[in-house]
Amino acid sequence: MAQPAFGLLLQRLREARRLSLRELAQLAGIDHAYIYRLETGDKESPSEEVLSKLVRALKTGKREADMLRYLAEHPHTDSGLVAHALADATVTIEEFSSVAGVAFRGTGRPDYPKLIERVRRILQEENGNG
Repeated sequence: MAQPAFGLLLQRLREARRLSLRELAQLAGIDHAYIYRLETGDKESPSEEVLSKLVRALKTGKREADMLRYLAEHPHTDSGLVAHALADATVTIEEFSSVAGVAFRGTGRPDYPKLIERVRRILQEENGNG
């Protein structure tokens, strides 16, 4: 089973800070086993209190904190989108959530760069910049 989007983002943020599960747990005041279950997908949708503790302990930027909160509320978001957004820091939370809300049919893999460009064009037109 593939790692869920929330778990992928949480793990990448933890690893970027070079924290072990136990170190993050100690900083956040959360059981390390619970963090592990969040990362692996055994647990989904943590409470706002847990999210706030994780965000503080990880010292995330606003964008990453917003992504964590979005993913906690939308656990079926594709982890490929998270990987793309982490690799492309220009992807805003508005673009991220718009692309995450797109329904996919069939077996083809979504082309996230292309979808983000489409969303950017739509947002520019809505804001009168297009």
